[in-house]
Amino acid sequence: MADTRRRVKVYTLNEDRQWDDRGTGHVSSTFVERLRGISLLVRAEADGSLLLESKISPNTAYQKQQDTLIVWSEADNYDLALSFQEKAGCDEIWEKICQVQGKDPALDITQDPIDESEEDHFEEIPETSHLVELPPCELSRLEEIADLVTSVLSSPIRREKLALALMSEGYIKKLLGLFRVCEDLDNREGLHHLYEIVRGVLFLNKAAIFEVMFSDDCIMDVVGCLEYDPAPVQPKRHREFLTKTAKFKEVIPITDSELRQKIHQTYRVQYIQDIILPTPSVFEENFLSTLTSFIFFNKVEIVSMLQEDEKFLTEVFAQLTDEATEDSKRRELVNFVKEFCAFSQTLQPQNRDAFFKTLANLGILPALEIVMGMEDLHVRAAATDIFSYLVEFCPSLVREFVMQEPQQTDDDVLLINVVIKQMICDSDPELGGAVQLMGLLRTLIDPENMLASTNKTEKTEFLSFFYKYCMHVLTAPLLANTSHDKNSKDQQEGSTKIQSNPVCPDNFQTAQLLALILELLTFCVEHHTYHIKTYIMNKDLLRRVLVLMNSKHTFLALCALRFMRRIIGLKDEYYNRYIIKGNLFEPVINALLDNGTRYNLLNSAIIELFEFIKVEDIKSLIAHIVDNFYKALEPIEYVQTFKGLKGRYEQEKDRQSQRLNRYRRDARSLDEDEELWFNDDDDDEDGEAVEKRMEDDFSDSYGKYMEAKKGKLLGIDVKSTRKPFFFFFLPLDYCLITLLLSAGAANGASAANNGKASAVPPASPVATPNNSSSSSVKTVALPAAPVVKTALVGLVDYPDDEDEEEEDEEEDQSPRKRPRLSS
Repeated sequence: MADTRRRVKVYTLNEDRQWDDRGTGHVSSTFVERLRGISLLVRAEADGSLLLESKISPNTAYQKQQDTLIVWSEADNYDLALSFQEKAGCDEIWEKICQVQGKDPALDITQDPIDESEEDHFEEIPETSHLVELPPCELSRLEEIADLVTSVLSSPIRREKLALALMSEGYIKKLLGLFRVCEDLDNREGLHHLYEIVRGVLFLNKAAIFEVMFSDDCIMDVVGCLEYDPAPVQPKRHREFLTKTAKFKEVIPITDSELRQKIHQTYRVQYIQDIILPTPSVFEENFLSTLTSFIFFNKVEIVSMLQEDEKFLTEVFAQLTDEATEDSKRRELVNFVKEFCAFSQTLQPQNRDAFFKTLANLGILPALEIVMGMEDLHVRAAATDIFSYLVEFCPSLVREFVMQEPQQTDDDVLLINVVIKQMICDSDPELGGAVQLMGLLRTLIDPENMLASTNKTEKTEFLSFFYKYCMHVLTAPLLANTSHDKNSKDQQEGSTKIQSNPVCPDNFQTAQLLALILELLTFCVEHHTYHIKTYIMNKDLLRRVLVLMNSKHTFLALCALRFMRRIIGLKDEYYNRYIIKGNLFEPVINALLDNGTRYNLLNSAIIELFEFIKVEDIKSLIAHIVDNFYKALEPIEYVQTFKGLKGRYEQEKDRQSQRLNRYRRDARSLDEDEELWFNDDDDDEDGEAVEKRMEDDFSDSYGKYMEAKKGKLLGIDVKSTRKPFFFFFLPLDYCLITLLLSAGAANGASAANNGKASAVPPASPVATPNNSSSSSVKTVALPAAPVVKTALVGLVDYPDDEDEEEEDEEEDQSPRKRPRLSS
């Protein structure tokens, strides 16, 4: 069997008996080996994915409706529908279905499976008979007709045959003629029978019958028949409501008569389904599925016809944005656009996208700026509904518009600021409108629905716009209601007595509004990293939010706590330092202490905050909490959270101490090394080698000399200081060489200057040949003159070295002598 492809829309019936659009594609009927039979396949026209794969079962009932619809049910009351773009495509697929089932394509329904309850009645109907024999349409036979219609409802086969009979003989119009007669005669019994007949005919669920019953010349008689329900004492006056109370308003005259007729028909059929007909029982749920489909596709057709009428929509939006338009007229225009958008929900996604782009091009967003600022509550509510349709379906369209506004207008009349102000000024005590608008703002600033945009910079650009032009409007009520004395910053650190928070407004409506704003700000903390962080730091926003911890409304205090919990949950050290610097745990701990021993949600939420800090081991916050608040928290023993924080704190201190000791030499060992090197043993009489004594004595003299120089420069008492530690690192060989060179240079200088005194006196008495007889220390005779300047390069450079260098130059002019060691 050759494949045939036609463009279709796939629909499924949901639990609310509404049709859901599953997408647009091309249908074919082909043999599927896996299903072992001819099947209907629908592949999406966008990406070729499989939208539908349904085997044509010989026992499945398929219905053909309105020339372009094929409807059927699969397992578990799963209803499906294919809406064809062309009648030819529908006819071709219908022929394939009938060919597989062996049915006549002239029928509008294929035969249903026969259950056991029907087998007993099946033999009563001749197989060659296509129609049910109807009684003559007379007043005296109305009861018989009512019994016949009621009896066939349990059998799909007999329902189909009765429908064919009613259509073939023009029987429905004859019945409606009898209704007018009975009403003129006030024949209540006949009118009650006609109610049962018309109700039963509607439950036949046939689109062809609906076309007749809902035509202009029949629909009001059908409504009249349904007024005479036998249960109520007095009949309902539905016709009076439809003709007098419900008035059709044309905000712009509709010149297309077919469009006007379709609008009237849809409204009346919707009224029949929602108002007149009783709620179907569990066994009758599928009886009116075709009626639901009839209304659904009528709405699709209305939207399509209106969208194609460019002059009509252009006129609508021209009047809507015209400042000269009267408020009453604008109210009607807004209500029309609202209904228009509601009907558009029946369109498939591609067509709905084109629909909203058409509205945007016609100026719907500038129009919303005007009507959302009107005083009329009904108009603002309708405008909010229109805005919600736009945001929910195409948020990028709204974002693109609002980012162009600052170039053309002031901040106060930006669309998003208008929305925020309407949220803030909502007069509803329960803030129903504010809740709806907050949800729309959340959708607009949600980065998740910006990622799929073709404009890769949309996220950055829009968030920058929002925080520059709109965030201050959003937070204005919060900042205004949390202004407080900043002296709380002056609290002494570590104090267990914590100052009380300032009192925030306790008006319930204000508290609800602040809770909504906090919810939105919490969302920003979670999803906007850089922008909200910068805003919080610049405005000191967390401090202002935590003022609300003192509110008598627990839900508001919890909102403030949740805001802080989200910030801490990010584990961002910038936030942590901000919290520590501002001592922002104070109001939280105040709330915990004020709550006392009450075991409630606030207590649990605060404990969870500190438990998170402990479990995640946020060291900076743990140290801050223990250092500043542990005395106040120590008595809380019903949880181990705060003792755990203290334990973490002590562990970290021990760890830091061990880490420092690992990289630092012990102070005692350093002292021992110094003493070993600088040890000047006055009792050394055991005849050590001369070189060792020279090394020890030179170290002592050189160190004292350098300390004397430092003491001059820095004003330090040399006698009270230790020997210079830096000399400890000089290699031994270097020290010996310096010793020899210094001794030679000093002897030469003494000979040239006839025993001139040293330029720099030693810091302590040094043994000389003249006093060696009176000293108990055995040492060499060393001059008090400084060492050769080349030996000091790179160690210490003092400002007073210039004078000494001049003396050195004079000493260098004398002949050098070979150094000698004296015993």
